[in-house]
Amino acid sequence: MSDILQKVVDTTDVGAGNGGLLNADQANRFIDYMFDATILARAARTVRMRSNTADIDKVGVGTRLMTVATEATQTGANAAVTFTKISLTTKKLRLDWELSSEALEDNIEGTDLEDHIARLMATQAGNDIEDLLINGLGTGTGLMSAFKGFRALALESANVVNAGGAVISKAVFNSAIKAMPRKYKQRRNELKFFTGSNLVQDYLYNLTTIGSGGTPEDIASSILRGNPNGPAGAPGGVIPFAFGIPVVEVPLIDETKDGDYSGATGDHGDIHLTFANNLVVGVKREIQVYREFKPKKDTIEYTMFVRTGCAIENPEAFVVVKNVKVSA
Repeated sequence: MSDILQKVVDTTDVGAGNGGLLNADQANRFIDYMFDATILARAARTVRMRSNTADIDKVGVGTRLMTVATEATQTGANAAVTFTKISLTTKKLRLDWELSSEALEDNIEGTDLEDHIARLMATQAGNDIEDLLINGLGTGTGLMSAFKGFRALALESANVVNAGGAVISKAVFNSAIKAMPRKYKQRRNELKFFTGSNLVQDYLYNLTTIGSGGTPEDIASSILRGNPNGPAGAPGGVIPFAFGIPVVEVPLIDETKDGDYSGATGDHGDIHLTFANNLVVGVKREIQVYREFKPKKDTIEYTMFVRTGCAIENPEAFVVVKNVKVSA
């Protein structure tokens, strides 16, 4: 059994006060393993929290603070620095699974099967958490009710562009870039687009319809992909670009939403433009995993508890383009 699961104890020991609690190193490795297969959660800034809530300090200044200097003259007041805090609150989530004793005894992996399945469950937990971090609503029932994800937070407080049913295109990406405040465009090389798999495929398909004979369209296409080798580069390459900004495919971004504009039909998705470290994921480091043998069922039952949450550090540096139509 792996080092991560060696700390797992029978529920009969829980009353002793430390049953099932992974130590700091084990918890950090478990968190890494959970998020290893994710896209957005891995790209975001992860905060390993010691409590259920945490405040992230944010320092800012105003815009255009400099003035013209006049000799021997007091030209104005000192500029102020603002200090604000972003609250990051976690929600307790659980994952339950069981494994029969016969499966352990008869499987070719033997006792290693228990560890293998535990790792699969950790991976699935990471995928479920990523789904919640992106699409969480904070209302209703089920997993999506746990808290508001990045999309819901962005629609509340970030820069919102309504594509109005337009398909993904240069024009849609252009509208997102123009909606980003000027002061953040100075760090353009750090910006990323995040969108779903179908919209990325639609964009790649549109790129491949452009001719490949060294025409101005080819050059424009290479610029869109950020291809340093010019028009000779393969369409799409490893990762598509739009105006030199990478377009990151995030499969769990929901692309089955109904449009909220007049006459909307079909499936719609979003395009997000921001800095990866502007997305903050909080995970409480104290992860609990319990293991209990059930003799009447001849099974081993597992229960994992983890607390997680998310926040957008600076909503002003986030653009969400909604109502982008997915091609049929």
